[in-house]
Amino acid sequence: MRRRRAVAEINVVPYIDVMLVLLIIFMVTAPMLMQGVKVDLPDAAAEPVDNQDSEPLIVSVDAAGKFYLNVGGNEKQALELATIKQRVGAVLRRSPEKPVLVWGDEGVAYGLVVTLMTTLQEAGAPSVGLVTEEPSSP
Repeated sequence: MRRRRAVAEINVVPYIDVMLVLLIIFMVTAPMLMQGVKVDLPDAAAEPVDNQDSEPLIVSVDAAGKFYLNVGGNEKQALELATIKQRVGAVLRRSPEKPVLVWGDEGVAYGLVVTLMTTLQEAGAPSVGLVTEEPSSP
C-alpha cells in the first residue's frame, strides 16, 4: 500500500474578492485625483489645517488686485507676481513641506486668484490652500 501525502491547498477565492474590491475603489477614486490646478479647496466651515508645525506662507490679494507676502521686510508692501514667485521659491527650497495659503478678498476676480495659485505652483508649492472665514450664524 502506498501512502498519499497530504497537500496543503490555499483557498484563494477570498483574496480574489478583496483584490476586485480594491480595484473598484482605485478605479472610482483615480479620476477624482486628476484636476487642472492642484489646489486644496476648503469648505466654508472647514477644520484647521493639520500641519501646525511651521508657520505657513501667506499670499494675500486685496480688493484692488494687489499681492502681498508675509515673508521678508515689509508685509504691507505690494509685490509683483514675479517677485512673489522668486521669494516663495527660495523659501520652499529651504523647507519644501511649508504650507502655502492664499487670502483672497471676496471682491477679487476668480481669474486673478487662479493666476496666483498657478504662479505659486510654478514656484514649487506642492499644494495651495484657500483661507476662509467661519460663516456667521443668522
